[in-house]
Amino acid sequence: MAEAYPWQDSLWQQMAGRPQHAHAYLLHGPAGIGKRALAERLMALLLCKSPENLNACGHCKSCLLLKAGSHPDNYILEPEEADKAIKVDQVRDLVSFVVQTAQLGGRKVVLIEPVESMNINAANALLKSLEEPSGDTVLLLVSHQSSRLLPTIRSRCVQQACPLPSEAMSLQWLATALPDSSAEERVELLTLAAGSPLAAVSLQAQGVREQRALVVDGVKKLLKQQQSATQLAEGWNAIPLLLLFDWFCDWSSLILRYQLTEDEAGLGLGDMRKVVQYLAQKTARDKVLSIQDWILAQRQKVLSKANLNRVLLLEALLVQWAALPTQH
Repeated sequence: MAEAYPWQDSLWQQMAGRPQHAHAYLLHGPAGIGKRALAERLMALLLCKSPENLNACGHCKSCLLLKAGSHPDNYILEPEEADKAIKVDQVRDLVSFVVQTAQLGGRKVVLIEPVESMNINAANALLKSLEEPSGDTVLLLVSHQSSRLLPTIRSRCVQQACPLPSEAMSLQWLATALPDSSAEERVELLTLAAGSPLAAVSLQAQGVREQRALVVDGVKKLLKQQQSATQLAEGWNAIPLLLLFDWFCDWSSLILRYQLTEDEAGLGLGDMRKVVQYLAQKTARDKVLSIQDWILAQRQKVLSKANLNRVLLLEALLVQWAALPTQH
């Protein structure tokens, strides 16, 4: 059974309780809030032969086949390798599944995640099935960035926004999910995960708090000229590039925000507050804006999997960062 998360309760009642199901749903929202689990739970319900209280029964033939991963009327489409595109050949295989008759005489259910990883040819190949799915087929599309989808794909689905849980609900859930962490650590993880509780759990598993402590310590030493950009760039080789660019992007935004508001409550996590405040007071605003533009452009390259020289890129970032504080 897919996990049911407390912040999805009312959404689940609404989706599972529909008297008639649409032929395509687009479940969209930030990563790390349980959209995949919601889609799997709906898939199980749609395939179940004797649902109970808006849930799959878990013991009919259909539920047992689904649990074993051998349900003939269920199809899951995802990238063949993590972080790669869904290819047009994969979608063609899916299309030939959609036109077949359901083997167990009920519905066929397709789950695609993440939909935005389809390249343009794959997306176009899917459109036909979205327009006229044959027989009783339901397509469940899961997207972390629905703005990247073709408008024609969005318009052919019932769009369902999946909510980010409130901070209180996330922290309550994290207390059970991460019982060995302190309340303070859980707040920090949730902040680093931009409010997504499942992302917070995976950050904890990656050791992100230790990684961040290493980076923050390095940035402080860089500004005090106790360590060079080159030494730091080489010392951070185990830390994901995207994480580094996210943090520097966040810090440059916080510097700007403080320059505009001088609001000490808006200085971000405690580990960098003093540094952010110091840089805000010592740096000309146009310098902050230009480093922020540069960071965003490089972050985009990291996201698009460009072939980057990691150490040189980090050195370039750190050299510019070290040069920020100059008197106005």
